Amino acid sequence: MESLYHQTNKLVQETQQCFTKLERIGGGDPGPLEKEIQARIDTITSNCERLDILLYKEPVQRRQNAKLRIDQLKYDNQHLQAGLRMFQHRQYQRQQEQRDREELLSRRFTHNSASSDGDTSILIDHSLQHHMSLQNANRGVDDMIRSGSGILENLRDQRSTLKGAHRRLFDIANTLGLSNTTMRLIERRAYQDKFVLIGGMLVTCVVIALVVVYLT
Repeated sequence: MESLYHQTNKLVQETQQCFTKLERIGGGDPGPLEKEIQARIDTITSNCERLDILLYKEPVQRRQNAKLRIDQLKYDNQHLQAGLRMFQHRQYQRQQEQRDREELLSRRFTHNSASSDGDTSILIDHSLQHHMSLQNANRGVDDMIRSGSGILENLRDQRSTLKGAHRRLFDIANTLGLSNTTMRLIERRAYQDKFVLIGGMLVTCVVIALVVVYLT
């Protein structure tokens, strides 16, 4: 299992380096490198599945640590898959923009052509819709930022409230501690006074008995 883990981990690192090469291709053909990355990702996925099977053959005391390492490999593999999909999406958008640009540059417009006016209005409407979509997205991001700021402000207020409550509880605890000390002193004094009272009664009885004996 250890050899397969290290092999898969090395494959993950090599695939991450392939992404660096993919970003540097520029105007070249990224197709072969994309296929290589996809093949590496498939291999990593297959190795993770094999590692899941081999995991239950490990000793119990090592199983938890081994599972954490396998989960990390799966997490890295998911990031690689997401990165490849994002690159493919950006590549498709660039190709689509290039095709639209070439189509727009190759199109001829005349002043008295109804079809050309229609095409022009369609292009303007599309640009206007795109601009409005960007504005809506910008407003949505601003709303999210304001909402996050409000949540942070509420958390700060709650933190101040909790600090005040903690101070009040601490003061109450100190007051209760002082009261308990005072009550213990009172109880101790009452206990001592009881012995003083009993001793005084005994002394008084002895004195009365001596007076009676010597005077009669």
